[in-house]
Amino acid sequence: MNLDKSKKRIAKKVKMGFKGYPQLSIAYYGETVDLATEVVVTFTAEEGAAPQDQRFVGQTDVREDEVIQSALVKIMERTDAKTVLEVAGVSLKQS
Repeated sequence: MNLDKSKKRIAKKVKMGFKGYPQLSIAYYGETVDLATEVVVTFTAEEGAAPQDQRFVGQTDVREDEVIQSALVKIMERTDAKTVLEVAGVSLKQS
């Protein structure tokens, strides 16, 4: 799947807001707020359930990495996520 298509599918799902569980949360991290080198996807099956994290790390900006963005779409599809939340911007990594 190409990069633009992946980003649009993720953005569309995020824009829908809270629709219930299962829920995915996507957060980007980096050394600076301009470069995201890591993305953490948190899956919550139901309210009160323990969240499961999956981390992807890249050498370049993971928001522009076609493979990683396609993987995020596949995770959305396979988990049948009703809600997808995205943390705005890039959070700084803790050293």
